[in-house]
Amino acid sequence: MDFVNTHDAQAPAHGSTLSVDSIEAASTRIAPAVARTPLDQCPRLSASGAEIYLKREDLQAVRSYKLRGAYNVMAQLTDEELARGVVAASAGNHAQGVAFACKSMKVHGRIYVPTTTPKQKRDRILWHGGEYVELKAIGETYDAAAAAAQADVMSTGSTWIHAFDDPRTAAGQGTIAREIVEQLGRVPDVVVAPVGGGGCLAGMATYLRGISEEVSIVGVEPTGAVSLTAALVDGGPVTLDAIDPFVDGAAVKRIGTIGHRVMADLGASVSDHPILASITDAPQTRIVPDERISPKPGSAHILHVDEGAICSAMLELYQNEGIIAEPAGALAVTALDKLDLPAGATVVCLISGGNNDVSRYGEIIERSLVHRGLKHYFLVDFPQEPGALRRFLDEVLGPDDDITLFEYVKRNNRETGAALVGIELGRPEDLGALLDRMAHSRLHCERLEPGSPAYEYLT
Repeated sequence: MDFVNTHDAQAPAHGSTLSVDSIEAASTRIAPAVARTPLDQCPRLSASGAEIYLKREDLQAVRSYKLRGAYNVMAQLTDEELARGVVAASAGNHAQGVAFACKSMKVHGRIYVPTTTPKQKRDRILWHGGEYVELKAIGETYDAAAAAAQADVMSTGSTWIHAFDDPRTAAGQGTIAREIVEQLGRVPDVVVAPVGGGGCLAGMATYLRGISEEVSIVGVEPTGAVSLTAALVDGGPVTLDAIDPFVDGAAVKRIGTIGHRVMADLGASVSDHPILASITDAPQTRIVPDERISPKPGSAHILHVDEGAICSAMLELYQNEGIIAEPAGALAVTALDKLDLPAGATVVCLISGGNNDVSRYGEIIERSLVHRGLKHYFLVDFPQEPGALRRFLDEVLGPDDDITLFEYVKRNNRETGAALVGIELGRPEDLGALLDRMAHSRLHCERLEPGSPAYEYLT
């Protein structure tokens, strides 16, 4: 993953600022439309000693916190701006917030989403907006959809409702932090929040640090889309050359100027990542090893978590707490495995969204198994003779191993046939013995390594 260095020297022009006062005002402004979501202690996650609370923004009417920012912006527009209609771009959640506000205020809007946006999110956008919303799917990423939306604004004069890089949006999203403090009756020791465009993290950090210098702020990015990490190291927002769109709610190629500025002002350090090797200038922030960290009072840190680990966290939330989290919604909880938290510390993780298409669970389970070291793929050359498959089962497969995929790729000649074989292990540590049995087998077995071109093609 590379990036193009195209620093944005100008903040969005909207005449407002992000502050504790603007967040307080937003809280009053959005109250008629936004739910006060639960703050629940999680016994399972608290078993390690820290008190882990989950802020359940997946229980909003649009199943994410994005309603807060969208409604706060639209509630401040003039009659003339509303009459011209609104335009927004979104990976799906901000779109639902804008759609909800359009229908509530009887304002017409055009909403642009990437073609990769799950059908479940598209259906919900249209349901929330009804006759007031027109949905357009363009490009494979949020950034492509945003470019089309901005072209629309330039040609029609409609009002742009930014998903994250507007102080009014960030202020609305920052009301989450205000609720957390009210519900706890105190400022938590650590707050962990996801990072996509950075508006939510900026709003929450602004409010929390505005009332306490002791709270530790942890922002979490998916490994495949680390735009804030790159910006902090390079000294300003940069455009990533490519991102993994799996965590669609956080798959943003370029962090917002507000998110970068707030976290840079807090002196946030970042976890190391291969992309940082592309940055040749002197780093603008402290880079720490990509391993467990101990959040100190008043610290700020940006770390990243693997997409497979996110899938495992999603499944655990579903199986244990009955929470249906989308990939971005589970980012904060996933990061707990990278935090050394003192016993008794009060930690709040934001469950930022629950718009997950049930059809994705096959891929989610697959990614989780691979991440946990339980699922592996091999190319096996079977001689075309009776008993070849039985020999593989008897000589190679272990007692707790299971074949989950068997598919002949092609026949190279009259005597041999290559098969793609997926094997699920009973335990991750069983892999060594499996590889040893393969090495001593008369069958030729080639392991397909995760991350290799062949592996990416088959999965």
